[in-house]
Parts: sequence; structure tokens; C-alpha cells
Amino acid sequence: MNPLQQLVRPDWLTESAWPWTIGALPTPAGDLALTDVGQGPVLLLVHTGMWSFVWRDLISELSPDYRCITVDAPGNGLSYRPGAAGTTLLAASAGVGAVIDSLDLQDITLVAHDLGGPAGFAAAASRPDRVAGLVAVNTFGWKPTGVAFRGMLALMGSAPMRSLDAVTAALPRATATRFGVGRHWSTQDRAVFLAGIDKDARRSIHRYFRDARRADTLLDSAGRGLRTALNRKPMLTVFGAWNDPLGFQPAWKELFPDLEQRLIPRGGHFPMCDDPAAVAGWIRNWHTEKISSQRGRAGSRPA
Repeated sequence: MNPLQQLVRPDWLTESAWPWTIGALPTPAGDLALTDVGQGPVLLLVHTGMWSFVWRDLISELSPDYRCITVDAPGNGLSYRPGAAGTTLLAASAGVGAVIDSLDLQDITLVAHDLGGPAGFAAAASRPDRVAGLVAVNTFGWKPTGVAFRGMLALMGSAPMRSLDAVTAALPRATATRFGVGRHWSTQDRAVFLAGIDKDARRSIHRYFRDARRADTLLDSAGRGLRTALNRKPMLTVFGAWNDPLGFQPAWKELFPDLEQRLIPRGGHFPMCDDPAAVAGWIRNWHTEKISSQRGRAGSRPA
């Protein structure tokens, strides 16, 4: 039985901008907006902060060969608005877990970006038997340390920053430019992206930043999972060459010595938007070599 209900597409989200059906996944907390498109191995695309439109071009590249699933975190995009108390990484992680469990997903490759990293990796850590591989796209999966990291989260999660952005939409507008998600987008694409980040959603962005500084239980769970239950999974990282000021890539290499690391030349915080074809090609080749071929060899062994 399909657990998804129909979600009414808002007028501003045209089929030319988002050509796939959007479903609503009921959860005890509220409905999550979910897109499930394509056939083949499962790629679960997790971002927390903005909304699923950041994955659009990568989905277009990969959905002919993979089942691509993306979900808007609580407070983001078309998902329910939980208010201040419910806009937490724990709630976002619970949403990812609800998608995995409700759709009975198996052999998942988790592709996580930004604050989708700790939310997604924590959900995966409690279901390691369902996870085939991990892709970290400009993200982390551990408790923030250091003055620069914690200071950035404190600034972006502050009440003045939240209130200012609710009124001005300064962060989403900056993100929509060619230096963020909009390098290859039309004016209409950028308008759709911004329409999905209303005043409540803009507040949610900064609440997630604030929570990332103090969600110790969730962050400990994600970090512990990456060191233990998930540590033998194949791992790929993709970063923009111009955007790793906090040194996430060396930290990933220390956690996963055998991982594959890729860089988008002149890429920023959203490498999947800077060059979706390159990122899709890396994911496809890595998945074929590290996951599909390994499972094929295991299945061909004599009894």
C-alpha cells in the first residue's frame, strides 16, 4: 500500500520547473512533502535548511538510472510548519527515518548536503542494514567544535539574524544567485526557488542553524554511527573547490580512509547546482564500482 497522499501543487511551482509528482507523507508531527521518481537503486537526497529544489538538476541527471527520493524537512519547502519548538535537527532526522520506514527502502545510498548531513546520518545510523553507501556533499556529521564553526552557527542562528531574514529574505536571495544555487538557472527558476522559502521557512533556516550548535544527542548519534555502524560503507564526498573553510574534507578522510573525494572547480556551497552533470557522473561511477559491482560479485559466488 502506498503511504503517500496527494499534495496539492502550489500555482507557483510549475511542472516545467519541477516536472515530478509531489506526495505528502503523513507523520505524527505533520505531512512531509516528498518526491519519488525514477527506477533502480535508491538515492535518498537529504538537505535541511532550504528545500528540495536544490536537488532538481541532479535528479534530472540521475533519475533515468536511479530511484531518486527527496523530502522537504519540517519547516522547509512544502512540508508542515512546526514552529520554533519543532524546528530541530532531531525532527528533520525523524522525517528522514519516516521516509525510509514508510517506503520500506532498502540498499539506500544516502546523499546528504549541508545540515542534511547530521540529520540524515543520524537516521541512517539507526538503520545501518538498510544503507548501502554514503555521499557527503559539502556537509558534516559530527558535533561542531572550534571557534569558527560554532561562531558561524551562533551568528546564523541568532534571533536578530532570523528576524532580519524573515523580513528581507537576504540569505535566500543571495543563495539564489550564480554564486549559490543559481549558476545555471533562469530567472524563472530562481523565482520558484525563492517562492518555496516564505517568511516561516526563512525563520526555519536560522532555527536549524541555532539547533546545530546545541543538538548534542542527535550529533553524537550521527558521529557515533559514522565511526561504527556506517564506517564500512562505501563513501564519496563532493565539495566545491572554493567552499570548505571549516576543513570538512580532511575530517571525512580521517573517518573514512578509503573514501573517494571529488571537487568541482570554482564550485561553491552547492556543487550539485554548480555542475550537476559532473556530480551525477561521479555518483554513477562510484555507485557502479563500489556498490553495484560488489553486490553482483557477492551474488555470483557459489554456494
